[in-house]
Amino acid sequence: MTHLLAPAPSYCRRFGVAVLLVALADFFFYGQPAGITWFLFGIALAAAVAALNPLSLASNDRWLWIRPAALLCALLPLVENVSPLSVSVALAAMAVFALSLAGRLRSSVARIARQLLAFVIAAPFRFVGDFLRWRKAARRHGRRRIRLAAIAVWAMPLGLGLVFLALFGAANPVIEYWFSLIDLFALLNLIQLPRLIFWLAVLAGVWAFLRPRLPRFLRRLPRPARPVRVEPAAPARTAIEDVLFGKAAILRALVVFNLLFAMQTGLDATYLWGGVALPDGLTYAAYAHRGAYPLIVTALLAAGFVLAALRPGSETSGDPLIRRLVYAWVAQNIMLVISSMLRLDLYIGIYALTYLRIAAFVWMGLVAAGLALIIARIALGKSSEWLLSANLLTLSATLYACCYVNFAATIANYNVDHSYEMTGQGVPLDTQYLRSLGPGALPALDRFLAHQANGPATDEPCRRDLAIAHAGDEAAYRAEQKNWRAWSFRDWRLIRTLDKRGPLVVPQPSQPSVPGR
Repeated sequence: MTHLLAPAPSYCRRFGVAVLLVALADFFFYGQPAGITWFLFGIALAAAVAALNPLSLASNDRWLWIRPAALLCALLPLVENVSPLSVSVALAAMAVFALSLAGRLRSSVARIARQLLAFVIAAPFRFVGDFLRWRKAARRHGRRRIRLAAIAVWAMPLGLGLVFLALFGAANPVIEYWFSLIDLFALLNLIQLPRLIFWLAVLAGVWAFLRPRLPRFLRRLPRPARPVRVEPAAPARTAIEDVLFGKAAILRALVVFNLLFAMQTGLDATYLWGGVALPDGLTYAAYAHRGAYPLIVTALLAAGFVLAALRPGSETSGDPLIRRLVYAWVAQNIMLVISSMLRLDLYIGIYALTYLRIAAFVWMGLVAAGLALIIARIALGKSSEWLLSANLLTLSATLYACCYVNFAATIANYNVDHSYEMTGQGVPLDTQYLRSLGPGALPALDRFLAHQANGPATDEPCRRDLAIAHAGDEAAYRAEQKNWRAWSFRDWRLIRTLDKRGPLVVPQPSQPSVPGR
């Protein structure tokens, strides 16, 4: 009968660890600024996951330390800066770490991505599902015995612990003084509805990692059987299918597409790369802005056509002429993406830099890399799963690298250096947008205010208002950084930079000259 009680300690142990993590999250996060505490909580969660899966870490696998080392690398962006991107990278790595220790992780990158997606979808409901499942097991095996077994485990330690604590309080005046400071009513006041919601959300989140499971529908999917080498019968094809999507149709389509893309590439080479004057009434900004995003859509459609036309094992994939035409067409698509990046660069040079335009640069680079991987897949004869895995690895490496880039400082420095006030060209600096970038824009605004100190007297009220707002932003940032929870390596470097500059001086309003004064 003892085997019926085996699941209870497992659930109780996991629930106890989850409660401790909720208490730690309350201390780290609730009502506190985001900073190094995210990294510390990630380390604590990883230690808890490893402690609840001791058999996985006790094996003699030579790759044993690869898992924690990889997880540590994924958590390091949280030390640099806490952002939605760095948190997403850490959560994905934590999910992979938990699933690997539970022995539920596949080996293929594409399958791991599918498992991560299923894990994220099921994670918010995992705790409720496990609780209901545990209740059913309790009814099936005898609710009283499981409940008494779970309580009896803690009865003796807690009972004797309270007795010892009371004796220590009677024997030690310091402990007795500590007891007198405990205000039960003040502790009850801490239990508020927003705080309870926060506790439940953290409990549901950490439980998904402490007991990592995949949705049942994913576990029930049958694994595809290995294909047997049998000569396939010729598929029945209709006359319309042969005409519209046959080898001849794809060959003619590639010829037409190459000619059209060659015309577009020639126009870009003439006007963007060659510097030839545009037709009357058309500016370089309009030419650049109108073409950047549609050309990316064109490249994506071209990639889809190539993947559909040259499926592995198809008749068209083995034709040398079609393969050469595909290589030429994909190369032109890569040139189109590069032209789109140049168009965006010209547009930014006139109208300033923003987060969305940086994201467009990154997206264009990923599209170009994806097109290059399509060529590699065709040339090497790889499968579609290989192409998907390669693209996922490229995307993961790009996002991980972006975690270490201070985009706010990059945008602020670029916009200040290329503003009308600094160069006499372009558009005036949008100071409100720079302030919305956060503390990373403080040094750039310092340079802007120093440059404008000797500006026209008519601009003095605007300069003073900006300086007052800038000083308030810096004061609020320094006050937040006094809390150790808000520390990050990027903020530490920024504070040092601001300290080297010295205190910010707000200009005083000039008074008009009055006779006799």
